[in-house]
Amino acid sequence: MRLTSLADYAVVMMAAAARHTAAGGGDVRLSAALLSEETGVPLPTAQKLMGRLAGAGLLSSARGTGGGFRLSREAGRISLADIIEAVEGPIAMTTCVDEKRGDCALDNQCQVKPHLSVVNGAVRGALQGVSLASLSEVK
Repeated sequence: MRLTSLADYAVVMMAAAARHTAAGGGDVRLSAALLSEETGVPLPTAQKLMGRLAGAGLLSSARGTGGGFRLSREAGRISLADIIEAVEGPIAMTTCVDEKRGDCALDNQCQVKPHLSVVNGAVRGALQGVSLASLSEVK
């Protein structure tokens, strides 16, 4: 399993936002430009990702003077799974885990499909167990 570039960039940007929040006492406002410059994520991509992360409830935004983005909750309460799902949608190891899709040629005789939800749950659980706080620690 490999994250897309967008999911990878979102994790990097959220970790940077968490570091700023920790250093600033929690009420720090951030911009896409600041996080883009700090992380190396291209500005248009950073803007797009901040919109998606805000839409998923991981960032909150305020307009006007003193506006910007901030974490919507503590970094310890945001998981790696939350960030990935904000960008990629629900975590699914294979398409057959998604009940809405029926495009697998092996669907009628597949003996593995009934077990894949367990695998999918284990992967999601592992990602859920990694907090943004742990990802943002400086080593």
